[in-house]
Amino acid sequence: MSADARGGLLRRHRDFRLLWCGETAGRFGASVSGVAMPLIAVTDLHASTFEIGLLFAASWAPWLVIGLPAGVWVDRLPRRPIMLATAALSLGLFATVPVASWLGVLSTGLLLAVALLSGTAAVFFQTAYTAYLPSLLDPADQPEGNAKLHGSASAAQIAGLGSGGLIAQLAGAVNGMLTNAATFLVSLVCLSRIRHREAPPARPDRPRALGREIGEGLRLVAGDRWLRALTLFGAASNLSLMGFQSIQVAFLVREVGLAPGTVGGLIAAGASGGVAGAFAARRVAARIGTARAMILFELCLPVLALLIPLTTKGTGVLVYVAGGFGVSAGVVAGNVIKSGFQQRYCPSDLLGRITASTAVLNYGTIPLGALLAGVLGTALGLRPAMWITTAGVPLAALVLLFSPIGRTRDLPTSRTGEAAAPTGREAPSQPAASK
Repeated sequence: MSADARGGLLRRHRDFRLLWCGETAGRFGASVSGVAMPLIAVTDLHASTFEIGLLFAASWAPWLVIGLPAGVWVDRLPRRPIMLATAALSLGLFATVPVASWLGVLSTGLLLAVALLSGTAAVFFQTAYTAYLPSLLDPADQPEGNAKLHGSASAAQIAGLGSGGLIAQLAGAVNGMLTNAATFLVSLVCLSRIRHREAPPARPDRPRALGREIGEGLRLVAGDRWLRALTLFGAASNLSLMGFQSIQVAFLVREVGLAPGTVGGLIAAGASGGVAGAFAARRVAARIGTARAMILFELCLPVLALLIPLTTKGTGVLVYVAGGFGVSAGVVAGNVIKSGFQQRYCPSDLLGRITASTAVLNYGTIPLGALLAGVLGTALGLRPAMWITTAGVPLAALVLLFSPIGRTRDLPTSRTGEAAAPTGREAPSQPAASK
């Protein structure tokens, strides 16, 4: 499908429309559970601040354990069946929470198990999804596809966060998990109706060792200046981002004194910046350059994160909205730019491994950030912990500023182009990625 075909992708590309619907539904449900699960821990199970941080960490810990081999397996297998299997698994896992509550056996341990197993499913889904999109869309359509997926994901997140708090206030936090299970059913149906079938992965003449294939992805990440800088930035940024996000529900309920419905609405208002970021990313990058846009979105806007610890009741909640808006806009816009860059720049037969290698390093700091926030919240209190973790968000972007990205206008668009002509002041190198 050519880029100049009439109408947008959602109108003219049936399979992309189904992928978009399925992904948007899944993001909505994940956002509902992102509010519902901490609220279940806080209000129903009376979990400690450390246990809340541990719950958040459990959903991201699988990236550290199986992220690298998952990238190899995704490159060896068709991606769509992997996405279908993980969506079905997630549906079943999230449905167990309300069932356990009705049976009177819901516990913090069960919530941790659900978070850990659903996080494992997410590792495979996210890796397969990232590698699948370039096979579905022509290169000219990929920037529009990435922008639409990130924009709708942000809109679904806003609706899900607000709905999660409202459902928790009206019907109980446990019932919010039913919403999440239902959205994975929608996602499963949409993915099953996609007609596009990938070409079978090329089979090597001789079986290759898993460790060797993992090593290929890691060497590409470690040996390339662009990939290395973006990956180090993502790791540092996620340490702080997920630190404050893991305790923000406890902070808003226990420290600020807000009701569950208000908490969901407030987090949703802050997350609305993601829609603005997705809308602005391509336009700003086209005007000032992709590398400069990364600096703008990942360093300048997230400075507003420092407003979040100032949140108080009444009109004081507006500073949370301003801070959350700036962080969300910057992160989503940066991810739109990074996704398009990675899909154009990386060879398709290595995309799963490159995605997994960068994701393990990026997402691997998320459980560490959540645990750190839990420890800080327990030892120092929730507000000091929010100050420390939010301060790290703009500081992480200094990695980008002092890397080759800070000295160039545009990220390279192909390995050939990067090898042929230097970008910025340094000698040419190879590929790249990010958060």
